[in-house]
Amino acid sequence: MAFIFVYLFDVWRTLRRLGGLGLILMGLIDSSVIPTPGGLDALTIVLTAHERDAWIYYAVMATLGSVLGGYLTYRLGRKGGEQALARRLSKKRIEKVHRAFERWGFATILVPALLPPPTPLSPFLLGAGAMNYPLPKFLLTLTAARGLRFTLVAYLASVYGQRVFRFLMQHYREMLWALIALAVLIGVGLAIYFLRRRRPPSSAGLSEDQAV
Repeated sequence: MAFIFVYLFDVWRTLRRLGGLGLILMGLIDSSVIPTPGGLDALTIVLTAHERDAWIYYAVMATLGSVLGGYLTYRLGRKGGEQALARRLSKKRIEKVHRAFERWGFATILVPALLPPPTPLSPFLLGAGAMNYPLPKFLLTLTAARGLRFTLVAYLASVYGQRVFRFLMQHYREMLWALIALAVLIGVGLAIYFLRRRRPPSSAGLSEDQAV
């Protein structure tokens, strides 16, 4: 057991030394089928607290790593289909993922990608691939949610430094509701965008085509 802790500490120290690249590597791991709850947030906070002026850079790198990891998990689900879900998730959880996508669509990815740990994300990334959820919508939703989340985390770390941990603990509930409100607003905006793209041509345009 002690060996495991020493190994994990060495991995953490290596990722921290790598800076932005370490965030990408942590993001790849965190959004995989072997998540590290809170690991990417913690690394973003630590790095930003030591280089406060680089908070935008660290927010971008954390987002990039998380989206790349999410894309790989999506591809894994798409390639393996329902069998990929069955190998990694219980039957009860698979049913929850199916119901969530049928009822909420892209919000099934948006909301857990915004919310802080221990909210699970990997099952929904895997489920999106297994259910052939459109890749452009998947990437757009995941990037918007993770970008917003890590921008907020990095900004708070740049303002409060090491005190950000205490700040997050004291204001966790308020931030949670704020993120949910932002998720709803983004969801409404994306819904309007996609509905407009699907809207058929106007009757005036059709009549002009028919006249020609």
